[in-house]
Amino acid sequence: MEIRLLTAADDLYAVSRVYEESWRCAYRGLVPQDYLDAIPRGHWVPLLKRPGRVSLVAVEAGEIVGTASVCPSRFPQYAGCGEVQSLYLLPEAMGKGCGRALLNAALQELAGRGFREVILWVLEGNCHARRFYERAGFVPTGETLADTIGERPVRELCYRYVLPAEEE
Repeated sequence: MEIRLLTAADDLYAVSRVYEESWRCAYRGLVPQDYLDAIPRGHWVPLLKRPGRVSLVAVEAGEIVGTASVCPSRFPQYAGCGEVQSLYLLPEAMGKGCGRALLNAALQELAGRGFREVILWVLEGNCHARRFYERAGFVPTGETLADTIGERPVRELCYRYVLPAEEE
């Protein structure tokens, strides 16, 4: 498996497919099923083109099987922090170490951009993702964010991670 930055040559629809399939799997029961079923092909393509966002991809046997995006924190209370905006895998890539490798690469990318602390947001009901981030060293801040997905209210939890100090 190779983890690398998204390039202009990459198929953005293949990256969007990772989001689409991961959402359908990870958010089943958390957001309305009709919303998940109606996610159109290529839904995340415009998001991947946003300025200020850096995307990574996990590639296995020539296929994009995972993606993560990082940026400076979008939240004023976390100014100066980096943010893992997203991390998604195709369902068949889950449980094989791909997510951990992608998260490590995202953290390295943020460290390389000078960030020392990182935040991310997770749906409160996504226990699998919460355990994943907690095992990686992320700690809940206690801050929550109310949102709506598919007309269903959801709550997101903020997690924070302090990057290890650089060795001299």
